[in-house]
Amino acid sequence: MKFAPLVLKHLRKNWIRTLSTVLAMSVCIFLVCVLQTVIAAVNFGLNAGSTKRLVTRDFVSLANNLPINYKQKIAAMSGVTDTTIVSWFGGIYRDPKNFFANLAVEPEAFLRIYPEIMLPPDQKAAWLSDVRGAIIGRKLAERFGWKVGDEIQLESFIPPYRVGKPFDFVVDGIYDTDEARYPGTDLSSMYFNFKYLYEATGQRVGIGTLTVQIDDPSHAGAISKEIDQAFENSDNLTKTETEQAFRAGFVALAGNLALLLNVIGMAVAFTILLVTANTMSIAVRERQQEIAVLKTLGFSSGLVMMLILSEALLLGLMGGLLGILIARGIISVLVNVPFLGDVLRAFPNLGLSPSIATLGIGIALALGLLAGFIPALTAYRARITEALRQV
Repeated sequence: MKFAPLVLKHLRKNWIRTLSTVLAMSVCIFLVCVLQTVIAAVNFGLNAGSTKRLVTRDFVSLANNLPINYKQKIAAMSGVTDTTIVSWFGGIYRDPKNFFANLAVEPEAFLRIYPEIMLPPDQKAAWLSDVRGAIIGRKLAERFGWKVGDEIQLESFIPPYRVGKPFDFVVDGIYDTDEARYPGTDLSSMYFNFKYLYEATGQRVGIGTLTVQIDDPSHAGAISKEIDQAFENSDNLTKTETEQAFRAGFVALAGNLALLLNVIGMAVAFTILLVTANTMSIAVRERQQEIAVLKTLGFSSGLVMMLILSEALLLGLMGGLLGILIARGIISVLVNVPFLGDVLRAFPNLGLSPSIATLGIGIALALGLLAGFIPALTAYRARITEALRQV
């Protein structure tokens, strides 16, 4: 610690270069932390699905609906204990930027199959008896300031659901969950009665997806195969998979997301490493006389090397801390971004988890150490007479 003033003096000597190096390092750590948070949120969402729920959809595309009578046929199959229609509505509230998930479901069956959706008894009874009723998550209610009894209007961007006017809904309930038993439950969605959608569109819509509850998770593969085989000769083929696999399908649309984001982070880190190493090399070359004087005064080569490495580590630490602060602020903004925000809001550690923050600091220190090693080694090997001769 007694050499700390000497290290700080060197950093203050060219404060513009020091500041630019810290900012470059902070950008790298900020990007790494944000990317790792997105990956962690996606992975958490994929693993949060119930093992007793299957999802049946059209084999070709989610944009195609299945016939309504498929529900009865699937419900009668062995191993199936319950079913509910879950159709994406795609409703927009006033402005396209006010995006959130809103789905048409069968209320009674939906609440049975999704026990994580918890409503007070009076709100549950109100929803079950109100065709125009809807329930919203606690986070969604806080986002728009909605409360029970409010009337809202949504207009879908999906052609079959456009009836020439917005759909009118009444908020019958605000649902919560038990985080201990059901971590990661989405509290930013809206659910309403499929019957309302079916009747308002002139009974022209079918099933977007059908959630199927089974009695034994170990039979998921066999039941999925049986469902798909039952409709293999029909005009509307089906694809049935576990809820986790269904969620993973959305991520697969963007390719190997984890690999892509990790490659981006590595590329940025390598670039910053080169920039920081070049900066440290310039700083050491400019201080050849100082290094020679220090060695003349009795500072060992090892001690001089440690001083330069300490300077590099301090740059990395400052850049890492600043990057984490920036990442926390950016993540709080990303939750309002369509699609991505829905993924992030389901992540219980949203706001930058301690593990990712620790990873960010570790990377910053590693970058500082690697960037300072070659310049420090150069100072270690420098001879006093040669260093003074270069002045």
